[in-house]
Amino acid sequence: RAFVIYNRQVKILIARTQTEIETAYEKLSAAQILGCDTETSSLSARFGKLFSVHFSDGDFNVLVPSSEGVNLGKLAVILENPAITKIFHNAKFDLEFLRAGGYAVSNVFCTMIAEKVLTKGAGQSASLAETLYRHFAVDLEKSHRNTFTKNWNGIWTRELVDYALSDVVYLPRLRREQMLWLERLGLTEEFKRQRRR
Repeated sequence: RAFVIYNRQVKILIARTQTEIETAYEKLSAAQILGCDTETSSLSARFGKLFSVHFSDGDFNVLVPSSEGVNLGKLAVILENPAITKIFHNAKFDLEFLRAGGYAVSNVFCTMIAEKVLTKGAGQSASLAETLYRHFAVDLEKSHRNTFTKNWNGIWTRELVDYALSDVVYLPRLRREQMLWLERLGLTEEFKRQRRR
């Protein structure tokens, strides 16, 4: 499976079996940076459910459907690996759900914090949709988000997979762009301070 992004095809794997988890691990464990994301049933890790975990190196994209009873398996090692930078947008939110699910995560880069530092005082939203539009003129389709409620049947359709992965596939490229602007504007140290808060 594949879908088009940046006017090119990127590969998609929905990792449901042990073999597919192993395949995803072999491919993704070689990366230095990975985009990561989750889909959840609510905004609270205390009351909500983790429906999926997604990974992307920008070309190869993996969705692990937790809602279908699939565990991360060896992919949990990637989350723990300090040699791989995990990129999240609003990392605090995703990390709360991952930790509630028993997963440890190290070496995190939050594109939302980076964007807040870059746009401070400009009165601009740091949502992922607004951020991607600003940097790459990308329009994210967000209407499927309303599907993920406690009453959802947990089955991943093609449309839902494409929706979920459309967030994560851009994160490696977004991080590179933000790092360049943080350096150009002399905001790298401020970003580091904000990350520690």
